[in-house]
Amino acid sequence: MNATALRVWRHPRPIGAEGRCIGAGTDLPVHWRKAKRLARRIQAHARRERLAHEVWTSPLQRCADVGRWLRRWGWRHHRCRALLELDFGDWDGQRWDSIGATAVDIWIADFVQHAPGHGENLLTLLQRAAAWHAAPRPQGGDTRLVVSHGGWMLARRWQQQHGTVLPDAAVWPRPPRYSECWQL
Repeated sequence: MNATALRVWRHPRPIGAEGRCIGAGTDLPVHWRKAKRLARRIQAHARRERLAHEVWTSPLQRCADVGRWLRRWGWRHHRCRALLELDFGDWDGQRWDSIGATAVDIWIADFVQHAPGHGENLLTLLQRAAAWHAAPRPQGGDTRLVVSHGGWMLARRWQQQHGTVLPDAAVWPRPPRYSECWQL
């Protein structure tokens, strides 16, 4: 079911993320103005494109807060765990400099299979992103509007561009900017 198009926005910049490993296990807030601003952009996009007023978000507040604004304005808001960022396990919330270069090098050496911090490996994230995209939508339609995380967006884009070819760290792209939209 690859006919479904995605418009995916990365959540706004979270408060307190600087210099830290932030994944599925760290639920950081975003400033309410940034969440509202992104919700207005999504609303305007839906109006221009004549899309249903329905949004899917990760349940973490940095994404879900955008959906809550849209819900206040009459939208349907679905929170879905399949849209979560990579789970970095013990690394989640830690400063990168305290995790250390050796631990990161071990992950990079086995980029797809190694689970950083004993959390989730990249292969699992790739599979989760593919399964969510392929799942049928109850109301049908051609476009889903999503607010998710940089890692999830990278996984989905990687699959769109490379299919089943697995990445290594040397070719893994940089994440989107905060509040950036990708068409996938």
